[in-house]
Amino acid sequence: SLGTEMLAWGEAVLGVPVNEFYGQTECNLVVSSCSDLFPARPGAMGKPVPGHDVRIVDGEGHEVLDGTTGHIAVRRPDPVMFLGYWRNPEAIERKFIGEWLITGDLGRRDPDGFLWFVGRDDDVITSSGYRIGPGEIEDCLLRHPAVALCGVVGVPDPVRTEAVKAFIVLKEGVAGTPELARAIQDFVRTRLAAHEYPRHVAFVEELPMTATGKIIRRALRERGGV
Repeated sequence: SLGTEMLAWGEAVLGVPVNEFYGQTECNLVVSSCSDLFPARPGAMGKPVPGHDVRIVDGEGHEVLDGTTGHIAVRRPDPVMFLGYWRNPEAIERKFIGEWLITGDLGRRDPDGFLWFVGRDDDVITSSGYRIGPGEIEDCLLRHPAVALCGVVGVPDPVRTEAVKAFIVLKEGVAGTPELARAIQDFVRTRLAAHEYPRHVAFVEELPMTATGKIIRRALRERGGV
């Protein structure tokens, strides 16, 4: 999801509000922001596009309460929903819970109907009983004046199951010191919940990225204690 910094950059440099949208190959463009209808909320994906029934459901396909994290799901039939995976009926069956296509992403809905992306199901960090999405932490880190780019993952922790770790690319001319790492941790700790701040910080030269500019968190998890 686009954070505050990216939305502000779009308006300042391009002179237009950025309309964000959400979907996946199997069912694309089902949630969107639309500046002609309502102002974007930084961090939110927007609202369901007319013609699509998008809800937050639990593992049994029941809709959850606003503010509760669950599966982002799309009710079938839907005009942009795929027909199936080629010669793989087992994968098709796993993709649905009853009438709901399960995207594999976790999110939540607020009382005003905005949908918020928490993370891929396998990217969500489980720490001390909390389920933590990396996106909100990354958005906070990017507001620190020394941070150019960052990626957040969970790493094994014997007490908490997982601990939050931030891989950070610093802005040009900034040195990665233990003092700066502590300052960045404090920056997040005072702006987000106490369990969300990165207990580990690694300064790196670059982050593994897809061709479309998305951080490959799996690669960061594999680096673990680097």
